[in-house]
Amino acid sequence: MTHGPVMLDLEGYELTDAERDLISNPLVGGVIFFTRNYRDPYQLQSLVKDIRELRPEILIAVDHEGGRVQRFRQGFTPIPAMAKLGALFLKDPESALELAWDTGWLMASELLAFGIDFTFAPVLDLNYGTSEVIGDRAFSSRPEIVTRLADALIEGLHEAGMPATGKHFPGHGYVAADSHTEIPVDTRSFTEIDNNCLKPFTALAGQLDGIMPAHVIYPEVDPSPAGFSAYWLKDILRRQLGFKGVIFSDDLGMAGATIAGTYTARAHAALTAGCDMILVCNDRKGALEVLDALADYPFSPRSQQRLATLQVHSRPTIESLDADPRYNRIADQLEAMAQQQL
Repeated sequence: MTHGPVMLDLEGYELTDAERDLISNPLVGGVIFFTRNYRDPYQLQSLVKDIRELRPEILIAVDHEGGRVQRFRQGFTPIPAMAKLGALFLKDPESALELAWDTGWLMASELLAFGIDFTFAPVLDLNYGTSEVIGDRAFSSRPEIVTRLADALIEGLHEAGMPATGKHFPGHGYVAADSHTEIPVDTRSFTEIDNNCLKPFTALAGQLDGIMPAHVIYPEVDPSPAGFSAYWLKDILRRQLGFKGVIFSDDLGMAGATIAGTYTARAHAALTAGCDMILVCNDRKGALEVLDALADYPFSPRSQQRLATLQVHSRPTIESLDADPRYNRIADQLEAMAQQQL
């Protein structure tokens, strides 16, 4: 079965009958987990098993970056905020790069062992000190440090067998407004963005398997938010940067997406601009509207091919990780770092 263009969320710890019907819809190509979908490791295994029995090829994702954005806690290694790796880099670059690689490997290994295909990470935004929603999720305020640490983390993800998805293209860290609740506007010129926020994406476009654009408007470049802008996604990301992977929309239920209109309008705008898969979360009525609107949508075979590359074909077991000295050593390191104050 092909991969549909829609990624949806779930209500709780187990599938409802309505969700079983939704997951069976061929337009649904992915599921994203939130904290409300996790009680303990055994429940997560059961939920993933139920989903896979319905759709073996469906993509299962989560936001599991570390710090305040780690959906699974109990039974998982606490991942420090990426800013802590940035702080370590200023003192000891070699140790920071090694730990970033190890962080990616461990984070991916744990998620893969529980049947998750990928996490939406790493964050490639810069921390300008103005955006609370980004803040310590970013490695650093300096693009060269973000690039080097993200590169190492991506290598760790790939070593474990997990795709890497960078966000939020071309950069969300400069604006104070939170796109979950507002429509952020970044008034800088393209040259200013290119010289700063865009640098990590430019450097890492060839290594990333996925990229998620920001619900931010850059009016000096294009009047539409990046996720609805063919200029940003096709001209800059695809043609100029040569990105070959999957473009995910950010959640179309966020306030930053409302400028595009109804859910139907948002879905069409994102796909037309160049997104391969759109996320519709925390609004089941909106998700159903999108699925109805896309019933006859001519979904791109190229997008389906890109999405198929994100499927994971080899996973560690939880038992093998528990018996792995490297895993236990890194877990101890990360737990200690997570408890440290910045």
